[in-house]
Amino acid sequence: MDLAALSPALPALGWAVHSSLLIRRLGAARRDPLTGLHTRAGWTDRANHLLRRAPHTVVLLIDLDDFKAVNDTHGHAAGDAVLAATGRRLADWCSTAGFAARLGGDEFAAIITIPGPALPALRTTLQRPVAHAGTLLPVSASVGICHCDALPVPTLTDALSAADADMYQAKGHARR
Repeated sequence: MDLAALSPALPALGWAVHSSLLIRRLGAARRDPLTGLHTRAGWTDRANHLLRRAPHTVVLLIDLDDFKAVNDTHGHAAGDAVLAATGRRLADWCSTAGFAARLGGDEFAAIITIPGPALPALRTTLQRPVAHAGTLLPVSASVGICHCDALPVPTLTDALSAADADMYQAKGHARR
């Protein structure tokens, strides 16, 4: 084998390997390692695209109620189990009509097209206890909803704000 003949190809091979690794790392950065859902950045890009393509969408914000109590009482591994289960449940619920994200901590988001899966089914699904280390952990979630076609100008920022306001109203009702 003539090394002189291969030497021009080596830099191209190096760049190909480097590019492949970079693409993999960027993809991993857009996925939450615990839940497998999109991160805020990855979800926002895709949600903006879906909203432009299909303005009849619903944006949801989900916050786990009293999540700190799960961590404090049962430990962080139990909290991780609740987060992972919530991520799976949310992804399964919206998989045919949209996609979900873990925005951070115990806050999740989803965007679905209309018609989509039934919203009451999501609440029921999210409220199911999570089995961990021989214990059933209670799960409670508040869900805020924004029908984007009800907004004067359907932007993701406005939809998230409306869903956030609706979520906090739902939290207030749940506590009473």
